[in-house]
Amino acid sequence: MAFQTSGFAVDLWRFIAGVGIGIELVTIDTYLSEMVPASHRGRAYAYNQFLQFLAVPLVAFLAWLLVPHTPLGLDGWRWVVLIGSAGAIFIWFIRLSLPESPRWLAKHRRLADAERVVSNIENRVIVESGGRLPPPGPPQREEAGEGTFAEIWQPPSDWRAILMSVFNFFQTFGYYGFAAWVPTLLIAKGINITTSLEYAFIIAVANPVGPLLGTLIADRIERKWQICLGALGIGVFGMLFANSETPAAPVLLGVLVTLCNNLMSFSFHSYQSELFPTRIRSRAIGFVYSSAALSGLVVAFLLNLGGVNAVFAFIAFAMAVVVATIGGFGPRTRGLALEAIAH
Repeated sequence: MAFQTSGFAVDLWRFIAGVGIGIELVTIDTYLSEMVPASHRGRAYAYNQFLQFLAVPLVAFLAWLLVPHTPLGLDGWRWVVLIGSAGAIFIWFIRLSLPESPRWLAKHRRLADAERVVSNIENRVIVESGGRLPPPGPPQREEAGEGTFAEIWQPPSDWRAILMSVFNFFQTFGYYGFAAWVPTLLIAKGINITTSLEYAFIIAVANPVGPLLGTLIADRIERKWQICLGALGIGVFGMLFANSETPAAPVLLGVLVTLCNNLMSFSFHSYQSELFPTRIRSRAIGFVYSSAALSGLVVAFLLNLGGVNAVFAFIAFAMAVVVATIGGFGPRTRGLALEAIAH
């Protein structure tokens, strides 16, 4: 993508990169839910997003530093893409040391491999904690099925798939509708492009802070209520952002919107991973998450139609739908084994 010279070619390679990133996100969500005890799942997702979101201020800083210039004769935006792409090389080697999910192994009748993975994890915990392991939880009912796409549409997964598809369709307007458009939204408020990139960097710094603060409540409050709290904050602070007048207000309110986005994000990534049984978890997550793909087009349309106020009025509406959907119909998951939630 960094070496393309036409808009079509850039879009094509951005699409290909997006497919790969999408697969990674689905796989990470599935993997974390299957590897972490019920008592720590919320914090695990918060820590995971803290590490992921460290890249956001870094990329924003690189964009602010490089985009106006052409180091070594190469446009600054191309350097930003190249530096970001280099992360895939490190991921390739990191994943070689990760153990396979014992739940996945057991589901595929590789019981000896599953037992070996669990034993290795238990031995490491004993060594690192210097204590004894807690007693195992009660046995859970074994899953039946082959993990086909059709099994997503069997109770109780069917209504959960519909619930999370509706949720993902609307949540993405709040999350990506703001996060991906911060510089453009600032420019639309009359701030020049250089200053808007500087402001966007300051706002982006809040991204890793949100999940880190979230570790304090991630396993203390039901996931569904964390999602609702985040959505409520996005709607309220977003409308205040749209109507802010003083120079400092967009930055402060942008940070608050970002923190609420973070809260909703790590909460729902954990939540939707918990709702489906192991045999269809990855497939179901991929399906419901695929509905979160239209926000950019809608934000661009609304920005041209009615400016920043129109964008955030729609975002507030979308967040109201999120609260009504998850708050009204979402099951509770906190502290429950995945097998118990699945039934």
